[in-house]
This record gives sequence, C-alpha cells and structure tokens, in this order.
Amino acid sequence: MSARRKTDEGSVVVVGLGRFGCHLSGALTALNHEVLAIDRNPDQVQRWSAQLDRVVQADATEEGALRQLGVADFGRAVVAIGASVEASVLTVLALADLGVPQIWARATSTKHAKILDSVGAHHVVFPEAETGERVAHLIVSRMLDFIEFGDDFAIAKVCTPETMIGRPLGELTPTERYGVRVVGVKLPGERFRYATDATVVAPGSMLIVEGDIGQVQRFAELS
Repeated sequence: MSARRKTDEGSVVVVGLGRFGCHLSGALTALNHEVLAIDRNPDQVQRWSAQLDRVVQADATEEGALRQLGVADFGRAVVAIGASVEASVLTVLALADLGVPQIWARATSTKHAKILDSVGAHHVVFPEAETGERVAHLIVSRMLDFIEFGDDFAIAKVCTPETMIGRPLGELTPTERYGVRVVGVKLPGERFRYATDATVVAPGSMLIVEGDIGQVQRFAELS
C-alpha cells in the first residue's frame, strides 16, 4: 500500500454534483473530510467550485481520467449519478478496476442496484426512496424524528406523554406497558442524556425511544 493511500483513507471522491451529490459533498466537508468532487458538466463544476475544496470537470466513466486525478489513492468513493444509469454503472466499474476499497453508489431502481452490485459497488443506497418513506412516517404520526432499522426495530424522538410527567421511569415501566424502551431524555433547557430507572421526566421533555415501528408510532400518539 502506498504512503498516499494511507494518508487518504479518510478522503472521499464524490462523482456527480446533482442535488444528492452536492449535499453529500457539503456534509462530508463539514465533517472535516477531504472531498474530491467530479462532474462532467462544466456548469455544475463552476457552480460548486467556490463552495467545495476540490471540484474537477472530468468524465468519471473513463478509468484513465480517474487515474490521472489520483482517485486510486482514495479510500472511499461515492457515485451520486442519478440521471444516467449507464454513466453510473460505468463509473462504478472504473472505480472497481482502480481498486478503490469502498465504493458507494446511488441507485434509482432495484434493477439498477443489482447491476451496481454486480460490477463492484460495495454499498448501494436509495436516497429518494429512503427519504420518502421516512417523511411519510413523520407526516402521518406524531414522531418528531425517527430512524428505522429493518421492519422490526426503530429509534424515534417523541414528546413526553402527560401520563409520564413527574414520575421516575422505573415506576412507569414503559417497556412492559407500551413495548418501547426509553434510552434518552432531553429535559427543558438541557442536552440529551441517557435515561435510567431513576430519571424523572419533566414537562416539555423529549424522549428517545426504541422498539418496533408499530410500537414506537403508538407510543408517539400518547403525547
């Protein structure tokens, strides 16, 4: 392994500066990761050159172009292309041929995902579908925020039901009564902290609870 590979393990190549790619690049930069953003559209490159550290116009489907940019020395790459399935697949293939250790790719359909996986993508994501499902749950429930891990487990932020105010969690036994476990509490004016049986919930508090999605949603309705 080259010395550059060792120093660039925390760096990320992002290919495609559409909405997903540009927001991803900005978030990675905010997390203090070096980002090399690549797009074949000169207008997109010009638009984001002032906001991102390194933005390059290139055809990422060409392995030679990626090699010249030093992409082979990066530890992770994200193919954020959504408009062209062909360009997405060819880019993943080029990155795989370069031996990039971790390749993430955006898919727009199940068929697209299967192709990306077959040509070398290590992780395939569906940002539009995942966001749509998450927002749908928030719209039709009283959860303030949530993350779902499969069909049988979720973590959510909810308002505290009035029936729980002023009593310690050990006495309330939310796991037995509602099927959820309270793992965190945010008291008014304070930061989130881990919940214990001795935690007394004050008016205006928010809770972090875990359980299956149905139980979590039903618990949120109590607030």
